[in-house]
Amino acid sequence: MSSSTPSTLLNTGVHMPLLGLGTYKLCGPEDVYNAVDASLACGYRAFDSAAVYRNEAILGDALRKLLPKYNLTREDVFITSKLGPKDQGEKAMEGALHSLSQLGMGYIDLFLIHWPGTQRLSVTDQRNPGNRAKSWAALEELHAQGKLKAIGVSNYTLMHMRELMQSCKVPPAVLQVEFHPCLCQAELRRVCKEYKVCFQAYSSLGTGELLTDPLVTEVAKNCERTPAQVLLRWAVQQGIPVLPKSSNPDRIKENAKIFDFTLSDADMNRLSSLDCGRKYCFDPSEVV
Repeated sequence: MSSSTPSTLLNTGVHMPLLGLGTYKLCGPEDVYNAVDASLACGYRAFDSAAVYRNEAILGDALRKLLPKYNLTREDVFITSKLGPKDQGEKAMEGALHSLSQLGMGYIDLFLIHWPGTQRLSVTDQRNPGNRAKSWAALEELHAQGKLKAIGVSNYTLMHMRELMQSCKVPPAVLQVEFHPCLCQAELRRVCKEYKVCFQAYSSLGTGELLTDPLVTEVAKNCERTPAQVLLRWAVQQGIPVLPKSSNPDRIKENAKIFDFTLSDADMNRLSSLDCGRKYCFDPSEVV
């Protein structure tokens, strides 16, 4: 990965780009190919997938075809994927190896447990903690083998994080959660800082709802940027990596233009004042 790519240093000693392309709901081969093409053209060097997105194979194929076009190699990009809830527990090793096979790569840069629960189990089922522990042990083993360069978790709460930190042999490199001005996650970020875990954002635009928020649009107008650029800049200016998702080449290009301007301290604070604990995505807080 080029030293010119804005990045953050993980506790593994590896740099992860601050900007990546989210691929949730990006499924068709043509859509994935065009999105990856547009992303590489404007500087994206990270791509975020998951078993449940059902696009790992298509993403891997698109990258193999497109990297040479931009004089890039596998080592120039950072690939993230995630363990599906159906494989939580005993099937974690099998699930992770399947993701590796689907992507068609010798290793995955970052592999996350996607959800603290287990498919087909109630959120209150007392088997959930044991299944998380089994999944983490499998990821630790694959990390030791070099197949998963970094391992982490997604959608974990404070309770889930503390439980993991008390039992893990290898600490998580990343916690990926919903994060935007209406959900500032101050306590979770504090714990990540304490544990030296990178806090990474998804749903930075509040599933699109925040693009029309009066304060966001006012800040955007004043600094002559789009609402999406303001919301993404608000995160990366705090050192938090973002994963905007789009299949539109123009939006992909627009979302990349977040490193050539700075929000004022006043605007940063005004945006942070929107914090009300609102979640637009799934709520993991009920998972034991």
